Amino acid sequence: MNKIGSYTKKVIKHFQKPHNYGRMKNPDGVGKVGNPICGDVMWLYIKVEKDKKGREVIKDIKFETFGCVAAIATSSVITDLAKEKTLEEATKIDREEIVKSLGGLPPIKVHCSILAAGALAEAIYDYLSKNKRKIPKKLQEKHQQIEKEKKEIKKKYKEWIEIEEKMHKK
Repeated sequence: MNKIGSYTKKVIKHFQKPHNYGRMKNPDGVGKVGNPICGDVMWLYIKVEKDKKGREVIKDIKFETFGCVAAIATSSVITDLAKEKTLEEATKIDREEIVKSLGGLPPIKVHCSILAAGALAEAIYDYLSKNKRKIPKKLQEKHQQIEKEKKEIKKKYKEWIEIEEKMHKK
């Protein structure tokens, strides 16, 4: 592996010059996930359009992440992986694909790839929900798991979450 310290050169590149960074105006779907233990919070925004074959694809994707090197790198790389993919293809992107695309992550930072995959799943779930569309079973299960974790986090870290929400609205 081509490494700098414990991170690959690809991780460092995505951290230093993240792709598709920023807030999106009028997104079709928004996914928000976080881990208060490490402090990472990710927002992922998607715009969905039909391609020439009439399939819904992610035409634009952006992210905002407050977190470490790995959190920013995984957020950046998932935008590259999901852009121009159909919603069905994008829901299949998992932590293994994210880690592989970055040339690896230190074991203690693999949770960042799980957060990035969760943010994308939540953005797609949000889009399908808003449009009263059928939500695939796997995506429903993923959403339910994320919601369960959010409830547990809200109980444990109520003050932290309130501060973080206020900061993001500014």
